[in-house]
Amino acid sequence: MSEVVLKTENLSKSYSVKHKTIPALKDLSLEIKRGEFVAIMGHSGSGKTTLLSILGCLDKPTEGSVYLDGVNLAGLHGSQLSRIRRNKIGFVFQSFNLLPYLNAKENVELAMESTGMSKSERSARATELLALVGLSGREDHRPQQLSAGEQQRVAIARALANNPSVILADELTGNLDGKTKYEIMKLLVKLNLQGTTIVLVTHDQKVAAESERTIRLASGRIKSEGRGNLAKRKENHPPNAKGTQVPEEIKADEFYDEG
Repeated sequence: MSEVVLKTENLSKSYSVKHKTIPALKDLSLEIKRGEFVAIMGHSGSGKTTLLSILGCLDKPTEGSVYLDGVNLAGLHGSQLSRIRRNKIGFVFQSFNLLPYLNAKENVELAMESTGMSKSERSARATELLALVGLSGREDHRPQQLSAGEQQRVAIARALANNPSVILADELTGNLDGKTKYEIMKLLVKLNLQGTTIVLVTHDQKVAAESERTIRLASGRIKSEGRGNLAKRKENHPPNAKGTQVPEEIKADEFYDEG
């Protein structure tokens, strides 16, 4: 059985608005295994963004516990949480959040500045990651010289920079057209098959369907869970000796229509 990388127990989160208590999450418990690709869905106000923020150490629960690699995040503070965010979690957002005055390679290197790696090591790692996401030869281009899909690839490379335990993605295909969305989903599946754990918040049913497991929230609780298309594809291609599937075995026509 795969190791659990992320776990919540009886997680609740409430906000105070105009002297009223507004519950965002209610007694929510879930487990995400290492190497899973999980999509979280739900209508606006269902709690999906709040859940992602708590999993990413950007917010703290009102009640309950959150475990990442066995460490209870709810009991950590300040610099401890900053280290967890830097070393254990990779973030990808809908808006890319790239610095416009840095080129693609420099944007990726920036994520490694506080890790103790030398300049040459950061440079080599950034070049390697940009190649992994299909951007070899684009290292010196600034964000405004890249398409939306290319900018999202840079953001994904940046998220992978410190070998995180999990990638947390918030609507990362929301600003992309159909063809670009298709290419980004192919990339995410490729990374997942190489062992990267991915938790993706999305409102797009077609995107969620390409994950391994879908979790639908409603009113701060888990309403339902289901298997995505990737679960079946993984069954058809058992892991190799290293515990990963070979990305090339997943054919493009197994994905949803790019249109």
